[in-house]
Amino acid sequence: QDQKWHDKQYKEAHLGTALKANPFGGTSHAKGIVLEKLGVEAKQPNSAIRKCVRENDEVLVAGFGRKGHADGDIPVVCFKVVKVANVSLLALYKGKKERPRS
Repeated sequence: QDQKWHDKQYKEAHLGTALKANPFGGTSHAKGIVLEKLGVEAKQPNSAIRKCVRENDEVLVAGFGRKGHADGDIPVVCFKVVKVANVSLLALYKGKKERPRS
């Protein structure tokens, strides 16, 4: 009984701090408004400018899957855009759908 709180998984599940600290509040996706578009330089040894948005045109955002950490060669960026104006990025890229203009 006493040793439960020494178990990392038990503590994480029952303290509720994961929900408080999570910017999505425990959900898998979140909606937001794009404030600006910007380019982020990739870390060494890669050389590229990755297209990013400062979020806070409506976008649906999902996590990268590294528990709040940046992924790959893009520093600081922890989330990826999944949908723009309720249309998936894959459909936009393949040309199956067009972004609705308002």
